[in-house]
Amino acid sequence: MSGRRGNRSNMESFLAKSVHIASVVAAYWFVSISLVFLNKYLLSSKDLQLDAPLFVTWFQCVVTVALCFLLSIGARLFPSVISFPEFKIEPKIVREVFPLSVVFVAMISANNLCLKYVGVAFYYVVRSLTTVFNVVLSYVILKQTTSGKALACCGIIIAGFALGVNQEGVTGTLSVRGVIYGVSASLFVALNAIYTKKVLPSVDENVWKLTMYNNVNGCFLFLPIMLFTGEFPEVYNFPKLFDSTFLTVMVISGIFGFAIGYVTGLQIQVTSPLTHNISGTAKAAAQTVIATAYYHEVKDFLWWLSNGVVLFGSAAYTHVKRMEMKQQFESEKKAVSSDVEIPETSNV
Repeated sequence: MSGRRGNRSNMESFLAKSVHIASVVAAYWFVSISLVFLNKYLLSSKDLQLDAPLFVTWFQCVVTVALCFLLSIGARLFPSVISFPEFKIEPKIVREVFPLSVVFVAMISANNLCLKYVGVAFYYVVRSLTTVFNVVLSYVILKQTTSGKALACCGIIIAGFALGVNQEGVTGTLSVRGVIYGVSASLFVALNAIYTKKVLPSVDENVWKLTMYNNVNGCFLFLPIMLFTGEFPEVYNFPKLFDSTFLTVMVISGIFGFAIGYVTGLQIQVTSPLTHNISGTAKAAAQTVIATAYYHEVKDFLWWLSNGVVLFGSAAYTHVKRMEMKQQFESEKKAVSSDVEIPETSNV
């Protein structure tokens, strides 16, 4: 009887854990896909006709800073419920984070500018070179080499990217500016990842603290860029600037932009970095299918093949890196075991 109860308890525990993991993955998919569609609406909707992508990005930074401030207050009032760093801006940390913030602003700007000029269906492919830039920059900046198998996977991704760009041209929907911004966004995402590791010690390894400083810096960095690009008159003359629907969508996009950082970290926490990468790849495939259906786009075989090639290359790269990390871990484990092994002594 006790054995049956134990098995039942284990089964219930397994089901509860499975439901929790599925809920977190579903939340990541929902927030990530929703954010892309919300941004697409704000950046190039015929209903709005607002040609101010940097203003939209700046506003999302402002919303993130406001949320950081509110959560820090909540953490003080309800410490047992909310865990969040104190909202305190120190000039020394601002200076240390500033170089990363420049890369961060360039990254989110290029990302949104890319989405302004390309369709959501093509968005994943045009932004697919992040892995390739990670490999290149890791070698150039960190002097880290990459295995032949991983490089082969990068070659597959590049081939899929090239085929995708070619097919967009064949269908007459190719935006050269969109491709340039997409490649630039991939470069800055890779740079952001590298510099984040360098800057994290300045904020006590706290990702939320880094988010706060990055977005505070971003709020100021965007202003001269918006002035240079002439977005202030565009925003000033926008007839729906104080429209409740427009402002609601803007605020929601800012909340989702903040939430994506939380659900990404949560998904990695309840699964693993590998599973997160696989989930992100699968999410990209679902996002592409949803976009073609939502926007009533008809794509030919080669266009879909380009997406499949990029997805396969990305998944293969993740698998190769996982196997290499596992092999390295086993090698280090054996080395430690041999170091602590007690040598046999002969009896005299």
